[in-house]
Amino acid sequence: MTNRIRSILEQLEQVREDLLALSDDIWLSIDHNDSQALDEGVTFKKTYNAKMAAFDQLAGELSTLVQKFTAVKLDESAAPANQTRHTTERIIRDLDQRQAHGLTEDFTFKRPYGFHIGDEAQAEINTWRRLYELICLHLAGHDADRFARLPDNPTFTTRRGNSSFTRDPTTLRSAMALPSGVYAEVNLSANHLRDQIKALLDTFDIEREALRIYLRQDRDAEGQ
Repeated sequence: MTNRIRSILEQLEQVREDLLALSDDIWLSIDHNDSQALDEGVTFKKTYNAKMAAFDQLAGELSTLVQKFTAVKLDESAAPANQTRHTTERIIRDLDQRQAHGLTEDFTFKRPYGFHIGDEAQAEINTWRRLYELICLHLAGHDADRFARLPDNPTFTTRRGNSSFTRDPTTLRSAMALPSGVYAEVNLSANHLRDQIKALLDTFDIEREALRIYLRQDRDAEGQ
């Protein structure tokens, strides 16, 4: 039953990510030079965002309820952060059999499987949110002081004052707890998370090409 529960939780998270991707796709398909189409698109986007926010909150609460009652954790399938060198080498050998992808690609409606950066590799990842979390944890271990200052970094604050990292989770639509009392916004599509990872690597003075991402579609899409 544990595997079935975890599979349902993963599917719930994947639906959330797909809905975010669908919103991006529809918005990009609109002719922004057509005033009527743009007005209709804005109306759609506002309504969609409101419905998506309600769904995201309900999905998050449902996932939390199920995980708490069953003691099945959504992220248990991923390798632990304190894995041994032997385990890391085994994961790298597995990843090397797959096609590596970079941060210039479109990840819409694609599923992550793993990543390799520096001396760390992780596999058996099922959602972009989990991949983003693991990369953030890697960066926190790489430079804890710099990571703790992310909420103060203007790179991660929009012109309207919305921050991607904060010390107050109530200011985010969907907050993910990270080290040093930092919380990250994760109510983002795969491509938006990709862009956040780009900015993070730049902030930590790590070449973007140093990160290799591996997708489930490369080998086992038919099994998903």
